[in-house]
Amino acid sequence: MSHPLDDAPLSSFHKKLALYSSGGPFLDGYILSIIGVAMIQITPQFNLSASEQGLVGAAALGGIFFGAFLGGWLTDKFGRHLLFTVDLIALVVCSVLQAFVNDAFWLIILRLLIGFAVGADYPIATSLLAEFTPSRWRGPLLGAFVTMWFVGAAAAYIVGQFLLTFEDGWRWMLASAAIPGLIIVLLRIGTPESPRWLAKVGRDEEANKVLAKVYGPNVSLADLPEESGKNVSVGELLKSGYGKRMAFITIFWTCSIVPLFAVYAFGPAILGALKLGADLAHLGSAAITVMFLVGCLIAVALVNRMGRRPLIIHSFLWSGLALLGLGLFPESDPWIILALFAAYAVFIGGTQIMQWVYPNELFPTEVRGSAVGLASSLSRIGAAVGTYLVPLALTTLGIGTTMIIAAVVTLVGLAVSIAWAPETRGLTLGEAAALPGRTAKAGSPIGKHATS
Repeated sequence: MSHPLDDAPLSSFHKKLALYSSGGPFLDGYILSIIGVAMIQITPQFNLSASEQGLVGAAALGGIFFGAFLGGWLTDKFGRHLLFTVDLIALVVCSVLQAFVNDAFWLIILRLLIGFAVGADYPIATSLLAEFTPSRWRGPLLGAFVTMWFVGAAAAYIVGQFLLTFEDGWRWMLASAAIPGLIIVLLRIGTPESPRWLAKVGRDEEANKVLAKVYGPNVSLADLPEESGKNVSVGELLKSGYGKRMAFITIFWTCSIVPLFAVYAFGPAILGALKLGADLAHLGSAAITVMFLVGCLIAVALVNRMGRRPLIIHSFLWSGLALLGLGLFPESDPWIILALFAAYAVFIGGTQIMQWVYPNELFPTEVRGSAVGLASSLSRIGAAVGTYLVPLALTTLGIGTTMIIAAVVTLVGLAVSIAWAPETRGLTLGEAAALPGRTAKAGSPIGKHATS
């Protein structure tokens, strides 16, 4: 059955909206990575302890955790359009204020607020994009978000390397996030409100105007598909029988990003501890970031050919072995160190894209949003804790042991994936979401809308 909205061609409006929406993950990657370079100057200037270094590095992650929760609630209550720009205005202001701090306390507070703004942008931007994008393109455009994270991280290392040559260059580094933030804010101005949200709050006339503008004069609310399913509480989600799947997604997601975020927050320090020179450490961080991007693109190409289960298992296996090599042989030649880091970056790409694929395939429509949001927030807790502990581990345990711990975390993800990862390649959403021994029949409590 054809539908004027879901079957609409990909227009310039959709492409621009996808680009503007991807500004959130770009800034996320930039902000979480630039701090690693800035810490080289901040640590001696503020005489930071290992604990304070960890708090500075992890503050943005803590903000993202709370921002993601509140951003979802705010965008449902006040709409997507307003918050689509307001959240990044807050990010721009706090980024500039970082250039004027003179102690660790205010730096931690500002980075917490910046993380809050970035976290809030994810549900806001993805909701707006999902509600406008034709069904055929919804998955690819939403999935492309992960690649923009690595683009932002690579840009941060390049900018950071340049600004390190200046006295107090760290102030310019942290404030530099305001430049792409301001550009994205200006580009987002004029983005229309979601017609689905407008219809939900009874603003039908405005919704019809937006639909006509985006899809053509013959499209109205009468052509808008009815929403199926409803949001459920966390308790209802776990009681429905999907607790094991939630545990699998939360654990594999956490095991995937804990070492990765730690590497990004303290990449130059880690490479420096592995006996790489300062310039090679910073340039190596940027090159490895490019390898992360390459790994994600390769994984996107393989996810249907190889299958979900083999992809995530091989991704955890080979990336874990690369980290183990770094831990066992930290005194190796610098080029071997860079090669092992590059191997980790490429192989971990499979787990990165599966953070977007598995949660949306393993839960039916009426619990999918709750499941994705919960898993995302829980995984950020692990990432924040891991980032906080990295400087402590480097100081007390040494680089070799730190890398071995990162390898163990990654291999835990491997074990969980071998035990629990299902194969959903070639299945409909209803088939993928149905629990073993339970079919996704219309009218059942969980599978009612899963086959739609």
